[in-house]
Amino acid sequence: MHSIEVVLVMLLAVVASGYLTRVLPRWLPLPLPLVQIALGATIAGVFGQGVTLDPHLFFVLFLPPLLFLDGWRIPKSGLFRDRGLILQLALGLVVFTVIGAGLLIHWMIPVMPLAVAFALAAILSPTDPVAVSSIAARAPIPKRVMHILEGESLLNDASGLVCFRFAVAAALTGTFSLMSASLTFLWLALAGVAVGVLLTIGINRGHAMVSRVFGEEAGTPILISLLTPFGAYLLAEQVGASGILAAVAAGVTMSYVELSGRALATTRVQRAAVWDTVQFSLNGIIFVLLGEQLPWIVERAVRSVREAGHVDPWWLAVYVFAIYGSLFALRFAWVWVSLRIGLYRSGRHDTRPRVRLVAAMSLAGVRGAITLAGVLTLPLLLDDGTPFPTRDLAIFLAAAVIILSLLLGSFVLPRLLRGLEVPEEDEDDRELDRARHEAAIAAVAAVERAQHALPAAQANPDLYASAAVRVMALYEERLRRDGTLGVDAAELRRADDAERALRLAGVHAERERIYALARHREISDEVARKLVRDLDLMEARYR
Repeated sequence: MHSIEVVLVMLLAVVASGYLTRVLPRWLPLPLPLVQIALGATIAGVFGQGVTLDPHLFFVLFLPPLLFLDGWRIPKSGLFRDRGLILQLALGLVVFTVIGAGLLIHWMIPVMPLAVAFALAAILSPTDPVAVSSIAARAPIPKRVMHILEGESLLNDASGLVCFRFAVAAALTGTFSLMSASLTFLWLALAGVAVGVLLTIGINRGHAMVSRVFGEEAGTPILISLLTPFGAYLLAEQVGASGILAAVAAGVTMSYVELSGRALATTRVQRAAVWDTVQFSLNGIIFVLLGEQLPWIVERAVRSVREAGHVDPWWLAVYVFAIYGSLFALRFAWVWVSLRIGLYRSGRHDTRPRVRLVAAMSLAGVRGAITLAGVLTLPLLLDDGTPFPTRDLAIFLAAAVIILSLLLGSFVLPRLLRGLEVPEEDEDDRELDRARHEAAIAAVAAVERAQHALPAAQANPDLYASAAVRVMALYEERLRRDGTLGVDAAELRRADDAERALRLAGVHAERERIYALARHREISDEVARKLVRDLDLMEARYR
């Protein structure tokens, strides 16, 4: 098959995976990544050939947008609230995993050099929130636990990949200096973050200045947001900094730049849809590629095991279960200690964390796209031109651990989460009520000013005064129903839900009628698209 045909087939497999996960029965809760891996293996069996990608190209193509989006969309309030635990998991646990799992891997597989074992342990340390979210779709994870996992994943992607980079460099050169590595890490981290922050701010300010003078095309801001992570990554790599941290920092900065509110409402809606598609496509293609290369990965891994002196290929399964068991045990121990320290600092008398909560957080450390994308970038050759030692075996072990973690997470995690109660914060509801109240006050004041300031209002004062009364009535109704006036907040929310359901019913009826008029050619398709677009935006507001 030609390259274009391969890409189209993989995209078709990603589309098909979305439908297959919805038709699977409830008793078979396979997450989306596992379905995509199975479809990739099917493609390999049908067409009988694999896709060969340059490791560096694979890294640049897939990781920057995924890391950028993680940094952009992660809830910052949860990140700062649980920052202590998140930093312990994202930084301390990564180093703990690299040392512990790396030594175990080298002990089990002596033919694998210590530097390669550390590289494999480093790339297995990052967790994947997308895979966890896919599992949580059938067994919802408590919101606070999910925020902790998302924050951990955002930071351990960067720390794990940086450790991976050091380990690969040690394998290539055969030398490693702790002092040199520490200084290099500081430069990589600080310069990478600086590049991501400064580039994102510069791009957005430059775009704002140009658009104010010359205007802009509707798709320009969306394309700029798509190019920003690649620009941050490539520029950071060019100056010898961490492109990984630059992409993450660019995403976090983008979330704050967005608070300026300069983007149009329609741009934000379209941009969110585009990024959802990009995230779904890239994650899907990565797992389809894993399945597509799985037969060849297994074949080469069997050859590596035989070269190591094990005739029986079942040793591969022993390695996989031992590595996953060590990852789970290390994570369980670290989470237990971290939670116990957190409970002690909070002043609680009982500082023993619940075993089921610790087990759930340990099992939720599912490996996914970042691990696969990273391990596939292992160099093909050493600096002296010889093949990179045990590369195929390392890729197989990483792929098998991904699949095993997905399977265990799919079938065991929902049972651990059933009935699990985690202390949640009620700040979200209070902040929501306050924001609505303050926004309604600002809206009433703005309408009062506008009904006198607009040029057309001076020519038709009665018309604009009547319109202002109708508009302000909506906001004044919200102010009268404010929960601070002694009304039960829960009752207000139930009333809001009822009103929202009725408004959505009306919007759906409007849209169906417009489509019917367009089908019977009573209105043009251009008019229909404009009206439906307005209704879609209204429905998005009510969701």
